[in-house]
Amino acid sequence: MFNRMGLSVYISTFDRQKEMLKNRIGSEGFVFTSFHISEEVDEEYLEKAVQMCDWLYANSFSIIADVSPKTLEYFNEPDLVSFAEKMHIDVLRLDYGFTDDQIKEIAEKIPLAYNASTMDLDAVVETEQQVYAMHNFYPRPETGLDQRLFNSINDKLIDDSIEVMAFIPGDEEKRAPIKAGLPTVESHRNLPPYLAYLDMVQNYKIDHVFIGDVRISEQQFRLIETYQKTKIIQIPVQFTEQHMSLYQQTFTIRIDSPQGIMRLQESRGYASAGDKIEPNNCKNRIRGMITMDNLHYQRYSGEIQILREDYPEDWRVNVIGEVSPDYLSIVDMIKNGDQIQFIQA
Repeated sequence: MFNRMGLSVYISTFDRQKEMLKNRIGSEGFVFTSFHISEEVDEEYLEKAVQMCDWLYANSFSIIADVSPKTLEYFNEPDLVSFAEKMHIDVLRLDYGFTDDQIKEIAEKIPLAYNASTMDLDAVVETEQQVYAMHNFYPRPETGLDQRLFNSINDKLIDDSIEVMAFIPGDEEKRAPIKAGLPTVESHRNLPPYLAYLDMVQNYKIDHVFIGDVRISEQQFRLIETYQKTKIIQIPVQFTEQHMSLYQQTFTIRIDSPQGIMRLQESRGYASAGDKIEPNNCKNRIRGMITMDNLHYQRYSGEIQILREDYPEDWRVNVIGEVSPDYLSIVDMIKNGDQIQFIQA
C-alpha cells in the first residue's frame, strides 16, 4: 500500500494502545515494536511480550521488531530466526551488535530492516528476502536528523529502489521518559502529526511512516487517512463569513503555478455562476492567506489563490481567509497538480 502509515507499540504501554489498534483492525498495517528496551524488562516482560505479539498476529497486523543481542538474552532464544517465528515477527530490524556474517545469515531466512540513520548503504546484504531501510527516532530534542542529512541518505536508497521507513511524533500521548516526541527529522518534533506525515510523503518520498509515540489523536488520524485514501490534501483554514461555501470543495493546484502563489484551477468556474465580486478586504497579502481576485481584475475575477510568499496590497485582490497558524507550513507540502480541500480549522 502506497504511503502506508504504521503505529509503534510497546510492551509497557500496549494495554493503553489496544483501543487505538482495534480501530485499525482490517487495515493490514505494519506495527513497530522494540525488544531491547532495558527499562521495560521486569518479571512479567516475557509473558506480556508474547501476549502482545499473539494479539497483533491474530488481528492481522504485520510486526517489525527492533532487536539486538540483548533480545536473545531476555527471551532465552538460541537465534533470531527462531525468536521471530515464536513471536510472529514479519521483519527484523537489526540494531547494534551484529557482524556482517550474522546479518547475511539472518537475511537469507527472514526480511530485514537495517538502520538507515547509522548504517551505510554498502552494508546492505544481497538477498532474495525483502530488505527495508528504517531510520531511527530521536527522543532527545535537538538530536533528530537535519533535512540535508535525511535527504542525502534517502537519495541513495531511492536510487537503489529500497523502501524507506521513518518516524514522526504523535500528539495525544508522548512516550516516556522524556516525552518530547519521537521523530526521525528534528523539524517534525513540534508539528501536528498530519503535517509531519505530509512532509515525509510529499517532500521526502518516504514509503512507510510510523508514529513513534504511544498515541495519535483521532483528528490527526482522520486527516492522514483521508490523504491515504483519496490523495486529497485537506487544509484547515478560516474563511470570512461570505466565503463559507468554499469549505469541502475540491480544487486542483494549477500545474503552472509559480513558486509564491498556488492558483486554484477550478476557482473561476465556481465564481462565474455568482454575483460580481466587489473589492473588499484588500490589504497586504501574507504567506498562508487565501485571496480572490475581484471585478477589477476583469477576466481573472473569481480566481482563488493560496500564498506561499508575502505580496503587497492590491486593490484588485480580496483577502478571503487564511490557513490556520498551526498548519501554516502545509503550503510548503502542496505541489502543483495536487488536489486540495478546505476544511474548518
